[in-house]
Amino acid sequence: MALSISAVLLLLIVVFLLVRKAGLKAGHAVVCILLGFYLASSSIAPTIRDLTNNVAGMIGDFRF
Repeated sequence: MALSISAVLLLLIVVFLLVRKAGLKAGHAVVCILLGFYLASSSIAPTIRDLTNNVAGMIGDFRF
């Protein structure tokens, strides 16, 4: 649960910065958000969730 909240906040900040600084139009951001909602309810959602969990786990295992 903590991972998904962190990922949502991170992605929200990235989209906000892209809208404000990189010239991403608000309409494009809305389309991206709608795509996310449709992907979440599709059959590929478990694969995306597993991929992000595995990547987060690999990043968490790095020792500096």
